[in-house]
Amino acid sequence: MSEILDIIKSFNCECSCGVKHTTSIKDIQIGSGLVNKVGEILKNNSFPNEILLVADKNTLKASEGIIESLGGFNVSFKIYDELRVATMNEVEEIELLIKDRDIGVLSVGTGSINDPCRLASARQDKMLCIFGTAPSMDGFASYSSPIVCDGFKSSYPAKSPEVIIADTKILVSAPNELKSAGFGDMVSKYIGLIDWQVSHLLTSEIYCEKVAKLTKDAVDELMEMADKVTENDEYTAGKIFESLLKTGIGMSFMQNSRPASGCEHIISHVIECLELEKGKLPNLHGDDVGVCTLEMLKYYGELARHSEIEAVKENVNWNEVYDFYGFMADDIKKVNHPENIVDAVEPQKIKDSWDNIVKIIKSMPSYEKCKLAMEKAGCKITTDDIKKDRAFFNKCVKYSPYMRKRLTLLRLKDMIILK
Repeated sequence: MSEILDIIKSFNCECSCGVKHTTSIKDIQIGSGLVNKVGEILKNNSFPNEILLVADKNTLKASEGIIESLGGFNVSFKIYDELRVATMNEVEEIELLIKDRDIGVLSVGTGSINDPCRLASARQDKMLCIFGTAPSMDGFASYSSPIVCDGFKSSYPAKSPEVIIADTKILVSAPNELKSAGFGDMVSKYIGLIDWQVSHLLTSEIYCEKVAKLTKDAVDELMEMADKVTENDEYTAGKIFESLLKTGIGMSFMQNSRPASGCEHIISHVIECLELEKGKLPNLHGDDVGVCTLEMLKYYGELARHSEIEAVKENVNWNEVYDFYGFMADDIKKVNHPENIVDAVEPQKIKDSWDNIVKIIKSMPSYEKCKLAMEKAGCKITTDDIKKDRAFFNKCVKYSPYMRKRLTLLRLKDMIILK
């Protein structure tokens, strides 16, 4: 896709943020009927003659013709029945299949298929192509992989694929619930951008205006197409996929997920881990994230209505936190001790910066505007929609800030006293 490749090239220079923005992405192809040209595209990008195709039965069925397109390649397969949650087991399985071989990886699907392929390919230094089957999440171009290991979900530094392919005929045929979930995942970027800027303001964490603009422009563009998300239109499906790619490329440029996720993603990860421990299959990622986004937009909007605040040192009852996390308590201790992410945040600085924090919040669309767009896109809106008990959800919100060593505005909740 020449427009996106042009964007990548435009970042290939020294940036005022101090980060050298690079990505391993060499080719992006989005178009009608491309499932029949996958082999040709791989050859044009110098992939090895051996290919490991990773998919589940659903994504492989959706990609009819992809195997036939790989004529001339020596193809082996790792096909799961249905892969909804990526764990370290899948990463290690794929690693074993590609270790000590001159082989490339072709990941056919979306997040739960792509993430273990991304991490395994990085660890074994193999070329990776992602063939996206639904516009359901933003991680196609991402540098990191969210993986569940021993019940705890963490984001691992991985790699962006060298090649990304999407057939708009397949994208448009994806179930509407996947398209709506992708829209919910995109709207979450507004919270991520607020949290990133607040952290930059209070801790001097590296922040890039150029990357942030790339992300916000992509979400703004998609918001204008909210009423077309579930339509049977190849052009719209392709544009949605492009928007998802742009936010993933932003993550790749920063080598972390800051441009595309904030406290709303952390809340959803807490929910997922706790539900997995109880043997419950999580919802679609974008469904939970979308609802968490609306909840945080409402809360941040309430904060922005206060022109003055007081601020105090954080005072955490860590035993209470560990009791909530249960089997994950040791992981939470490692995240928060001996170095706590808010140790360097002085209450007076929060108070002195409050006007700027309010401006940051108000620079993003409101809860009401995002809710209306998500309704048009067929997204889940409420905790009832995602079948979450309200008391359970509120606890996940309360304790989520301690799951990651990442400053968010939500993490400052107990330090801010509203007037």
